[in-house]
Amino acid sequence: MSKSGDSPSNLIDARIKELGDWRGETLARVRALIKQADPDVVEEWKWRGVPVWSHAGIICTGETYKAVVKLTFAKGAALADPARLFNASLEGNVRRAIDIREGDKINDKSLKALIRAAVELNTSKKRKG
Repeated sequence: MSKSGDSPSNLIDARIKELGDWRGETLARVRALIKQADPDVVEEWKWRGVPVWSHAGIICTGETYKAVVKLTFAKGAALADPARLFNASLEGNVRRAIDIREGDKINDKSLKALIRAAVELNTSKKRKG
Protein backbone atom coordinates (compact mmCIF):
# COMPACT_ATOMS: atom_id res chain seq x y z
CA MET A 1 0.00 0.00 0.00
CA SER A 2 1.10 3.59 -0.54
CA LYS A 3 2.66 5.82 2.08
CA SER A 4 0.29 8.03 4.07
CA GLY A 5 1.93 11.11 2.56
CA ASP A 6 0.64 10.31 -0.92
CA SER A 7 -2.05 12.49 -2.44
CA PRO A 8 -5.61 11.14 -2.46
CA SER A 9 -5.46 10.90 -6.27
CA ASN A 10 -2.31 8.77 -6.06
CA LEU A 11 -3.92 6.56 -3.41
CA ILE A 12 -6.97 6.06 -5.65
CA ASP A 13 -4.65 5.23 -8.58
CA ALA A 14 -2.92 2.66 -6.33
CA ARG A 15 -6.26 1.12 -5.27
CA ILE A 16 -7.34 0.73 -8.91
CA LYS A 17 -4.02 -0.92 -9.77
CA GLU A 18 -4.07 -3.08 -6.63
CA LEU A 19 -7.54 -4.45 -7.44
CA GLY A 20 -6.33 -5.49 -10.90
CA ASP A 21 -9.70 -6.89 -12.00
CA TRP A 22 -13.16 -5.77 -13.10
CA ARG A 23 -13.54 -3.83 -9.83
CA GLY A 24 -10.48 -1.72 -10.60
CA GLU A 25 -11.71 -1.14 -14.16
CA THR A 26 -15.15 -0.17 -12.83
CA LEU A 27 -13.71 2.18 -10.20
CA ALA A 28 -11.51 3.81 -12.87
CA ARG A 29 -14.54 4.16 -15.18
CA VAL A 30 -16.80 5.79 -12.59
CA ARG A 31 -13.93 8.02 -11.48
CA ALA A 32 -13.53 9.26 -15.07
CA LEU A 33 -17.28 9.89 -15.35
CA ILE A 34 -17.29 11.83 -12.06
CA LYS A 35 -14.42 14.01 -13.33
CA GLN A 36 -16.21 14.57 -16.64
CA ALA A 37 -19.42 15.54 -14.85
CA ASP A 38 -17.62 17.88 -12.45
CA PRO A 39 -14.15 19.05 -13.52
CA ASP A 40 -13.82 20.85 -10.15
CA VAL A 41 -14.35 17.68 -8.11
CA VAL A 42 -11.93 17.11 -5.23
CA GLU A 43 -10.63 13.60 -4.62
CA GLU A 44 -10.18 12.54 -1.02
CA TRP A 45 -9.09 9.36 0.79
CA LYS A 46 -11.04 8.73 4.00
CA TRP A 47 -11.96 6.09 6.53
CA ARG A 48 -8.82 3.99 6.10
CA GLY A 49 -9.01 3.60 2.38
CA VAL A 50 -12.24 4.81 0.79
CA PRO A 51 -12.07 7.03 -2.31
CA VAL A 52 -14.33 10.07 -1.83
CA TRP A 53 -15.34 12.68 -4.37
CA SER A 54 -16.38 16.08 -3.03
CA HIS A 55 -17.52 19.49 -4.18
CA ALA A 56 -18.82 21.78 -1.40
CA GLY A 57 -19.41 18.56 0.55
CA ILE A 58 -19.27 14.86 -0.23
CA ILE A 59 -20.78 13.82 -3.57
CA CYS A 60 -20.14 10.10 -3.28
CA THR A 61 -17.75 7.40 -2.12
CA GLY A 62 -16.38 4.51 -4.15
CA GLU A 63 -16.16 1.41 -2.00
CA THR A 64 -14.97 -1.89 -3.43
CA TYR A 65 -16.18 -5.25 -2.18
CA LYS A 66 -15.77 -8.78 -3.49
CA ALA A 67 -18.99 -8.73 -5.56
CA VAL A 68 -19.70 -5.01 -6.07
CA VAL A 69 -18.30 -1.56 -6.55
CA LYS A 70 -20.58 0.60 -4.43
CA LEU A 71 -21.08 4.29 -5.14
CA THR A 72 -22.71 5.77 -2.06
CA PHE A 73 -24.17 9.23 -2.51
CA ALA A 74 -24.02 11.17 0.76
CA LYS A 75 -27.32 12.98 0.09
CA GLY A 76 -28.78 10.53 -2.42
CA ALA A 77 -32.26 10.49 -0.87
CA ALA A 78 -32.60 14.18 -1.80
CA LEU A 79 -31.70 13.61 -5.47
CA ALA A 80 -34.08 12.91 -8.33
CA ASP A 81 -33.17 9.58 -9.94
CA PRO A 82 -35.31 9.30 -13.08
CA ALA A 83 -33.08 6.56 -14.54
CA ARG A 84 -33.42 4.53 -11.33
CA LEU A 85 -29.68 4.09 -10.88
CA PHE A 86 -29.96 3.77 -7.10
CA ASN A 87 -30.32 0.08 -6.24
CA ALA A 88 -28.93 -0.14 -2.70
CA SER A 89 -29.28 1.59 0.67
CA LEU A 90 -32.80 2.59 -0.35
CA GLU A 91 -34.25 2.35 3.14
CA GLY A 92 -32.27 5.25 4.64
CA ASN A 93 -33.38 8.86 4.95
CA VAL A 94 -30.16 10.38 3.64
CA ARG A 95 -27.84 8.12 1.62
CA ARG A 96 -28.51 6.12 -1.52
CA ALA A 97 -26.11 3.79 -3.32
CA ILE A 98 -25.49 2.20 -6.68
CA ASP A 99 -24.13 -1.35 -6.55
CA ILE A 100 -22.26 -2.16 -9.76
CA ARG A 101 -21.64 -5.86 -10.31
CA GLU A 102 -19.27 -7.52 -12.74
CA GLY A 103 -20.70 -7.22 -16.25
CA ASP A 104 -23.16 -4.42 -15.38
CA LYS A 105 -23.44 -1.66 -17.98
CA ILE A 106 -22.96 1.83 -16.59
CA ASN A 107 -25.41 4.44 -17.88
CA ASP A 108 -22.84 7.21 -18.44
CA LYS A 109 -25.33 9.98 -19.19
CA SER A 110 -27.55 9.25 -16.19
CA LEU A 111 -24.63 8.80 -13.79
CA LYS A 112 -23.14 12.13 -14.86
CA ALA A 113 -26.56 13.80 -14.41
CA LEU A 114 -26.75 12.34 -10.90
CA ILE A 115 -23.24 13.64 -10.10
CA ARG A 116 -24.19 17.11 -11.35
CA ALA A 117 -27.40 17.04 -9.30
CA ALA A 118 -25.39 16.12 -6.17
CA VAL A 119 -22.97 19.01 -6.83
CA GLU A 120 -25.90 21.38 -7.35
CA LEU A 121 -27.46 20.23 -4.08
CA ASN A 122 -24.17 20.73 -2.21
CA THR A 123 -23.48 24.17 -3.69
CA SER A 124 -27.05 25.43 -3.25
CA LYS A 125 -26.91 24.57 0.47
CA LYS A 126 -23.62 26.44 0.80
CA ARG A 127 -25.06 29.57 -0.87
CA LYS A 128 -28.13 29.61 1.39
CA GLY A 129 -26.23 29.16 4.61
